[in-house]
Amino acid sequence: MNARKTHTLLLALLSFVLSSFTISPEEDFKAGNDHYANSRYAQAIESYEKVLNANVESAALYYNMANAHYKLNNIAPSIFYFEKAKQLAPLDKEIKNNAAFAENMKIDAISTLPQNTVKKWVNGTVSILTIDGWAKTAVVFAILFVLLFLGYLFTVQSGKKRAFFITAFVSLLVTGASVGFSYYAFAKASADNPAIVFATKVEIKSEPNLASTSAFTLHEGTKVQVLESLGNWSRIQLSDGKIGWIPEDDIKLLNDF
Repeated sequence: MNARKTHTLLLALLSFVLSSFTISPEEDFKAGNDHYANSRYAQAIESYEKVLNANVESAALYYNMANAHYKLNNIAPSIFYFEKAKQLAPLDKEIKNNAAFAENMKIDAISTLPQNTVKKWVNGTVSILTIDGWAKTAVVFAILFVLLFLGYLFTVQSGKKRAFFITAFVSLLVTGASVGFSYYAFAKASADNPAIVFATKVEIKSEPNLASTSAFTLHEGTKVQVLESLGNWSRIQLSDGKIGWIPEDDIKLLNDF
């Protein structure tokens, strides 16, 4: 009995000692920042990857990883992590600016299919806020509509009554538009399955096999949309409308953690 108690005590003590040497994700993040500040970019990446391995993510983490890879001229990882940072902080100007520098390292210059005026306006408007942002806007203006409508019902003076009615009507329109933009943004995000090419150079095939003809060539850092997967192949589409098949090992999905 005493021996068993001693064994249990030793295990508890060992666990305590080991836990005291365990580095937290916050400490790894700080260590990565310190390495980066001293131009130790490879060591910075190692520290940041430890944070990711602890199932922790943030726009700041991805942004710092992207910058470290950019300093080492790692094209695909730099663009990939800038894209990850933009997913979490789409309105951050600093992330957008640095991501533009990384984009300039790409070899492939792919144009974008032109959009009609209405679709271009809708996409531009929707991009102003996140899905949650539009949903919150809808809630705020819905509450405002109720308050203004109550003001309209209980106001006697015709001038104020008219003002309450007009502003209530505008609030209702904004509420409806915000709900619509929120659903549109959600549907767009659900259909969005982007990936970054990590192969230095890859032949895109017309069919999901190596014996098929080559449709076109891509290089590392190019962003593609994954339409479907079949075996070890992914069917992709470029922003210019071109479609082909690529080995799934040559791309890295942005929506995967």
